[in-house]
Amino acid sequence: MTAYVSIKQEVLDAALWLSRNQYFGSYLSSGGNVSARVPGKELFAITPSSVPYDELTTDEICLLDFDLNRIEGDLKPSIEAGMHAAIYRRRSDVEAVAHTHQFHASIFSVLNKAIPPLFDEITLFIGDKVDVVPYAISGTDALAAQVGRTVANGCFCFIMQNHGALNLGRTLKEAMRNAELLEKIAKVYHSALSTGLPITTLPENALTFWEEVRQTI
Repeated sequence: MTAYVSIKQEVLDAALWLSRNQYFGSYLSSGGNVSARVPGKELFAITPSSVPYDELTTDEICLLDFDLNRIEGDLKPSIEAGMHAAIYRRRSDVEAVAHTHQFHASIFSVLNKAIPPLFDEITLFIGDKVDVVPYAISGTDALAAQVGRTVANGCFCFIMQNHGALNLGRTLKEAMRNAELLEKIAKVYHSALSTGLPITTLPENALTFWEEVRQTI
């Protein structure tokens, strides 16, 4: 048992919850990936590649440094490990990342369309919009670079063009909550667009207010 067993267990538990609730596309899918930063170190724990989550053990969660050197774990890390490292390098406030293929957010990934601020409580936790990360091939340095540039806006959820979604958090619990909030707002926005009627978004003073509140929590 290593000193990092607790954070590995948190990553595994989060991956199992997201899988069982079909945030990876289906229960049996190994798509998507989950990671958590080791507090105070340039290390992170991440799910391995191409293994169904319900078959994983805590020991099989990979531990990498920010240069993607493998510290622990015999399995191949997720091909998106570079993307996770880019987020941790760019955002000191982010301690956990859940990359999902959730259904309604994925609709906006193929529309290549950002989601505007629609509700107070979602804007409080996610930020003033759900922006789009421009497309690059999965697992490449190009995608990691695109992600690193886009997440610099300080928000906590993102659409990945023709790919899926990114949900960030200061804890894994927050990243999971943000995945839920993203799916809610994506579902509502998609349904609202289908009516063809005008859509109201939050006014600028509300965005400023919730940004100030977010800085205090």
